[in-house]
Amino acid sequence: MPPPRYLRALAPLSAAEINAAVAVIKADAELGPGALYGNLDLREPTPDEWRAHLAGTQLKREARLNISHKDRPGVWMVIVSLETNTIVSRRHFPTAKSAFQVEQLLDVERVVKADPRFIEACRKRGITDMTGVCVDSWSGGNFGDAGEEGHMVSYAHCWLRLYANENFYAHPIDGLNVAVDVKTGEVLRIDDHGGPPIPMTDTPYDPEFMPPARAPLKPLNVIQPEGTSFTLDGHAIAWDKWTLGIGFSPRDGIILHDIRYAGRPVVRRAALGELVVPYGSPERGHYRKNIFDIGEYGFGKFNHSLKLGCDCLGAIHYLDSHYCGLDGGLITIEKGICIHEEDTGILWKHWDFRADRTELRRGRRLVISCVNTVGNYEYAQYWYLDQAGEISFEVKATGIVNTMACEPGRPSKYVSEIAPGLTAPIHQHIFCARLDMALDGGGNSLVEVNSFAEPVGPNNPHGNGFFATETVLKTELEAGRRASAETHRTWKVINPNKLNAVGKPVGYRLHAKDCVTPFLAENGPSGTRSNFVRNHVWVTPFHPDERYPAGEYVCNSDGSDGLAEIVKQNRPVENTDIVVWHCFGLHHVVRPEDFPVQPTMSAGFALMPSGFFNLNPSNDLPRETNTASVLADGSIACHC
Repeated sequence: MPPPRYLRALAPLSAAEINAAVAVIKADAELGPGALYGNLDLREPTPDEWRAHLAGTQLKREARLNISHKDRPGVWMVIVSLETNTIVSRRHFPTAKSAFQVEQLLDVERVVKADPRFIEACRKRGITDMTGVCVDSWSGGNFGDAGEEGHMVSYAHCWLRLYANENFYAHPIDGLNVAVDVKTGEVLRIDDHGGPPIPMTDTPYDPEFMPPARAPLKPLNVIQPEGTSFTLDGHAIAWDKWTLGIGFSPRDGIILHDIRYAGRPVVRRAALGELVVPYGSPERGHYRKNIFDIGEYGFGKFNHSLKLGCDCLGAIHYLDSHYCGLDGGLITIEKGICIHEEDTGILWKHWDFRADRTELRRGRRLVISCVNTVGNYEYAQYWYLDQAGEISFEVKATGIVNTMACEPGRPSKYVSEIAPGLTAPIHQHIFCARLDMALDGGGNSLVEVNSFAEPVGPNNPHGNGFFATETVLKTELEAGRRASAETHRTWKVINPNKLNAVGKPVGYRLHAKDCVTPFLAENGPSGTRSNFVRNHVWVTPFHPDERYPAGEYVCNSDGSDGLAEIVKQNRPVENTDIVVWHCFGLHHVVRPEDFPVQPTMSAGFALMPSGFFNLNPSNDLPRETNTASVLADGSIACHC
């Protein structure tokens, strides 16, 4: 079954469309001269526009761009018509700063290493050859430090590479930091905090510098002799009973559009909205480490070009991704998104012991994935759709932990010593998923479910009673909620206008399995900017200008347009087009085993049908036997 044609309208911008949008800006007298190009992506339809499109109204194809200039403050948000090649609207945000572009991050290292003050600080540490010095451009936050006001500030941290291709994160130049204006390339300040000696123990992970590897295991191949079970039309896909569109943004990365099961709408839009990584060490310059990887850098633009047989296994289909660089030039990530299927083991099974009859169905899921690198960390991201109606997301964090130094054997309480004199600070990875819900077409609400023990008494004489309650969260402030292990709290999105076979509103449960407790002071510089982490669930009515949990422009922001501030409007969120924001993540007390490259740690969530169907939607799966399975000793055996 091919995917619906209407999904074509949600395809990400093509290479030709990006070039066309950039050409419009370059020809504009006000914006074109000296333009620095930031995020450029599709201007997505509102819920009303999408419903009109489904009813037959043609959607306008438009691009959204962020434009800034070296010699002018602020950012212009520009909407360009890709049908008429004209500017539809332009809005100036005079104090905003655009997200970092790759070229700017590389330029920071160049200007820092050429600065005489920095060279002298390195010389004091015994470093005379600057070729091995590595300068990572970290976002500077908003700390009100002298000389930073009005600048687009990066606060750089430094390491030393001892020889070509060596693991420089084993050798932090701790205590030497540099404040740089990313937009102009000006070195604002050198902060020499002193600090411990540079740890010099070599900890390689590249096979070129290591002893011979262990003997490999025998091959384990994923074979699909008849090919895949999905059908693609550009960026629209149909698989089993699911249809959806696959989008891309240099900021969000993968975006899923108009997710439907058997033609019934479930989610209008699903994507990661933000990732903040707060580090727990207040020592030296490390207090500034509080990175917004999506808002300040962008997940999509750092996606890898995936390799067949490495990142994904089986019968693979890839999608290329496009975005523009700082000068407006087209950048293409070949094979940036992977689509494949996975066996998930037993989906359901039952043995009727009286009749000695067994029914078993194995499950399969569709996987849409990408992998990116932001600084020292890698994030492998997976969207899953299964045959029982579940939509889930998993992120696997790997890469290299951020490192500091200490006097050997004398680490502070904020860090773990992972090698002699080498430490890694306690930290968190807090993600926020944005889920624009559309169960059976819209008019959705969020319900909180809590479980309680029935007090021992006439109704519960033996003390075994417990029950669940449901509460509709009616306003934004009511709907800002945190997890509760004591009541096994969950949340359920319902459509009160559509009832199932037992007369209850159709619904989907948010399985929030990886909630984390933030430790940032709420009124501190980093806590204020990260205010969306204060709750595990937020609900807002859809608004086209409220796209991200930390705000539209995050670099050096003050937090005033984060979720905690937005919801103070206390708008109604009952029976309307709602956006559910779910915060989840990883709490990482670093181990020596996390170095030199960290084994993957995973976190995620699931949307599970809860009354959306009248019975198990996978009940109609056919019996199947995998005849390719054999006994390990090679002998013949009967299959199920």
